[in-house]
Amino acid sequence: MEQVTKLVTKNNLAYAGAAAVVAGAAYAAGSWISSQYVPHGPVQETYEFKDEEKDHGGILVGKVLLHHNVKFIFTLCGGHISPILVGCKALGIRVIDVRHEVNAAFAADAVSRLTGTVGVCAVTAGPGLSNTVTAVKNCQMAQTPMLVLGGATSDILKGRASLQDIDQFALLKPHVKWSAHIASVDDIVPTLEKALFYAQDGTPGPVFVELPVDVLYPKKTVSSQFNKMKPPQNSIVGRIISAYVDYHGRKVFGSMPKNIKLHAPAPRGVRGAPSNRAVNKILGLISKSTKPVMVLGSQTLAMADKVNQIQAAVQKLGIPVFLSGMGRGLMGKSNPLQCRHNRRSALKEADLVILCGVPMDFRLEYGQGIPRRTKIISINVDKHDLYLNRWPTYPVLADPALVLLKLAEIAPSGLAASWQDWQQHLMASDQKREKEIDEHAAVKTDLLNPVHFCRKLDEIIGDNAILIGDGGDFVGTCAYTVKPRGPLGWLDPGPFGTLGIGMGFAIGAKCVNPEKEIWVLFGDGAAGYSLMEFDTLSRLGIPVIAVIGNDACWRQIERDQVEVFHDDVGCALTYTKYDEVGKALGAEGFTIEKPEDIVPTLTKVRELYAQGKSVVINAKLSKHDFRKGSISL
Repeated sequence: MEQVTKLVTKNNLAYAGAAAVVAGAAYAAGSWISSQYVPHGPVQETYEFKDEEKDHGGILVGKVLLHHNVKFIFTLCGGHISPILVGCKALGIRVIDVRHEVNAAFAADAVSRLTGTVGVCAVTAGPGLSNTVTAVKNCQMAQTPMLVLGGATSDILKGRASLQDIDQFALLKPHVKWSAHIASVDDIVPTLEKALFYAQDGTPGPVFVELPVDVLYPKKTVSSQFNKMKPPQNSIVGRIISAYVDYHGRKVFGSMPKNIKLHAPAPRGVRGAPSNRAVNKILGLISKSTKPVMVLGSQTLAMADKVNQIQAAVQKLGIPVFLSGMGRGLMGKSNPLQCRHNRRSALKEADLVILCGVPMDFRLEYGQGIPRRTKIISINVDKHDLYLNRWPTYPVLADPALVLLKLAEIAPSGLAASWQDWQQHLMASDQKREKEIDEHAAVKTDLLNPVHFCRKLDEIIGDNAILIGDGGDFVGTCAYTVKPRGPLGWLDPGPFGTLGIGMGFAIGAKCVNPEKEIWVLFGDGAAGYSLMEFDTLSRLGIPVIAVIGNDACWRQIERDQVEVFHDDVGCALTYTKYDEVGKALGAEGFTIEKPEDIVPTLTKVRELYAQGKSVVINAKLSKHDFRKGSISL
C-alpha cells in the first residue's frame, strides 16, 4: 500500500476543481465504454462483489481472463497492478514475471501467434507502459491479437503530477487498434470483454486498457486513502472538497453488494469468409495456369487450431509454394511442393502468383519484382495490405486460410498435372542453390564457418522444436540452412524487423508448448537485448536453448557499411563470453570454436535440456560473405 499512500496525500488536493473536471471526464468515457454493445457468449458466472476488505478489481480482471481461456499473464510487478497479479494467481492463471516489460509484451505476442488466442501482459504505469512500446508496435505490424493492461494513478489525481502519471493514451494510441479507460468497478468486466473481442475482430492487433489504482484495490483500502485526502471541515472549500472526494468514491465502487455477470468469449463466427464467387474465380485462374506460385504468410496460420487442415489443403492444391513469416514450417522439414530458394526468380518466371496474407512490401520489392504480364491473386484479411503498393489482378478481402480450405474442397483431382514441368524446374533450382550453399559451408575458416555450423545445427535440432530467430546476419544464414520442423515451428519478429524479441518469444513459446524444444537463434548483437531473462527462466523453471552466433560485430550492417564508406564505426563488438553470462544467471553454458566440437556439444546440450536445464551456446564465428548484399533500405 506504499504506492497508494504516495498517490493520495492532502497536498495533492490543492486543485480539487481541476481534478474534478479530469476525473469526471474520465468517468464519462468509462460510462460510454460500458454502454456500448459487445457480442459475447452466454453468462458463465455471476460473481457477488460484496466484501469491502477482500473483493477487489484484480479478481474481476482475473475472472474475465479465466473465462476467455487465458492461462498466462506476463508482467513486471508494480504497485499500480498488484491486485491484477494477486487476483490472477488466486484463480490459477500463471503469473510470469520477467526482468523488462518489453519481454512481457513479446511473450504475450508469442502466445497469441502459437495458440490463436489473445496473449495478455500487465505493466505498471508510466515507464512500465512506455517500456512496452516497441513490442506493441511489433505486434501491431505482425497483426497479432494482444491485450495490454496498464496501471495508472487514481482518476482523482490525473494530470496533477502524481507518481508516474502521464498521458498513456497519447503514448499508445498510434500503435493499438482500440483503447479504453476504466473509471469504475462496474466497467471492469464489460470493458475487458470488449477489449478481448476487438483484439481478434477484423484485422487482429493489440488493444490497451488503462486501470487506475482506485478501481483495482479493495473498497476499504481505497476509502481509507480517500479519507486522508479530505481537508478540515471548518470552511466551505473544505466541505466542497470532502463532498467531491465522497462523490468520487461512490462513482468508483457504486452500490455494494453487486452481482457481476461474466460471459463466455464472443462467438467469432467465420471471420473473412470468402464468397463462392471469389473461390470459383480463383480456381478458374489456377486451372488456366501452367506456372503458378503461392506465397504464404503469417495470416495463413492465424487460426492455430486449423494448421493441419491448412497444410492438407496446400498439399491437395499441389501448387509450388514459398513460405514466409509464421507460414514457415507449414509443410514440414522437407516437402517437394515447398520452394526454399530463388523466390525472386520464380516470381519473375511465373504466370500466376497467389499471395496468401502477404503484402507487397519491401519483402516482395514493393510488387515491382513481379512482371506486369503476370496475374496476381492477393488474398488478405486487411484491406490496406491487400492493395499496398500495387493493385492485384484479382484482390480478395478474406482470410487466406479459409480461402485455401474452400479451394481444396472444390478443386478437382489431378489439378497439378498442368504444371509438373514447372515444379520440376523449381525443384532443380532449389537443388542447385543447395549445392552452392554446401560450397560455402566447405570453406575453411579460423573459427567456425557460420554456414557449416548452421548445417550441423540443422542435423542436431529435434523434430519437435520451435525455432525463434532474433538477429540479422546469423539468423539470415539460419533461414537458408536450418529448416523449421513443422507448422507453428518458427517465430520471428515479422515486418517490423525488431531485434530483441528472442527471450520474450521463448518464454511465451515454452509456456504454451511445454513438451517442445525451444531454440533461440541469436545474433550476438540481438542477444544483448534480452539475455537477462535467463534469470526469469531459472527462477520459474522454464528451460530454453539459446544459440548465439558470435562474430563480434553487427555483421549485416558492417559488411555493406565498410564497402560503401570504408569505415566500421558503430559496428564492432567483441567475442564476449556469453556462455559465462548464461552460467551467472543459472543456465548451463558452452563455447564452440572448432568444427569438430559442434556435434558433441550440441548433443550434450539436448541431453541437458531434456533434464529441464536452460543452455547458452556461444558459437564463435568467423566473418563470412555468404549473405553479402542482403541489407534492406
